[in-house]
Amino acid sequence: MDASTLQTFTSPVVLFFVLGLLAAFARSDLAIPEALAKGMSLYLMAAIGLKGGVAVSKSGIDSTVLIALTLGIAASFLIPFFAHAVLKGFGKLDRINAGAVAAHYGSVSVVTFVTAVEILEAQGKPPGGYMVAVMAAMETPAILTGLLLARGMGSKDGQKPSELLHEVFFNASVVLLLGAFAIGMISGTEGFGDVAPFFEAGFKGVLCLFLLDMGLIAARRMMDARAITWRLIVIAIGLPLINGAIGTTAAALSGLDVGSAAALGVLCASASYIAVPAAMRLALPEADPGIYLTMSLSITFPFNILINIGLVSALASTLVGALSGAGGTQ
Repeated sequence: MDASTLQTFTSPVVLFFVLGLLAAFARSDLAIPEALAKGMSLYLMAAIGLKGGVAVSKSGIDSTVLIALTLGIAASFLIPFFAHAVLKGFGKLDRINAGAVAAHYGSVSVVTFVTAVEILEAQGKPPGGYMVAVMAAMETPAILTGLLLARGMGSKDGQKPSELLHEVFFNASVVLLLGAFAIGMISGTEGFGDVAPFFEAGFKGVLCLFLLDMGLIAARRMMDARAITWRLIVIAIGLPLINGAIGTTAAALSGLDVGSAAALGVLCASASYIAVPAAMRLALPEADPGIYLTMSLSITFPFNILINIGLVSALASTLVGALSGAGGTQ
């Protein structure tokens, strides 16, 4: 295990989730008050949206950035459809839980991305700085798609499509993410400096407590429902393999460099365990955190860190090298 991987698994953020799991499995009465948990969800979504908007305002937009953003946003919208079908069919999940899980796999893991950037830079394949903006842009589209899939377009609940769309686009979590993103773009780095102490200094601490709560909930739900089946374990490994390969291939064919193509592949392969759990906690409280958080954080996250980043990097090098060679012979 290399230093960056070891640092990831020994970070307080991940260890607080493990603490929550262990406390729940030990039948501890440790608990986070519901009002505090909801407040932490609001804080995390506001911080993520705001910092994402600032990243986009900083990077600017040219043709390469536009291509990467288009690919990332399209992937974030479309991946949940594929994931939802697999989760309902092979995974045997109900519509609501399949939609919640699908939203996680369409969105991104910041920690996975940061780890991938460190690994790629060590390999001499640094991604373009604009990939941070792509990562930020991929947070929200999957939440919209996941909520639409979870609600089933209202056909079975007596809800009109227009009513469902209003609920999805004006849901508190979506409004906060998109609104904070827009505020970040408008205010830029200079404007963000005024609120940076609140949104940056406290972010990791709040995240630790949020994941402690998620660990407690996930473990207690798992013990009650025993919801993680071998089928879901297969999906939690298979989806990042497939999504990563498709994302890397699309990026290479679109002309991105090796590092940026690999970074987009990693983003497509990752699964959110920060923004989307916070959004699902507010928007789909009936969905089971024991399913969506365990799959994204306990299975997909370590698989990506230990194995899949290397696979995506190798695929990007092969594809970009082959395409460059083919272009040079024409």
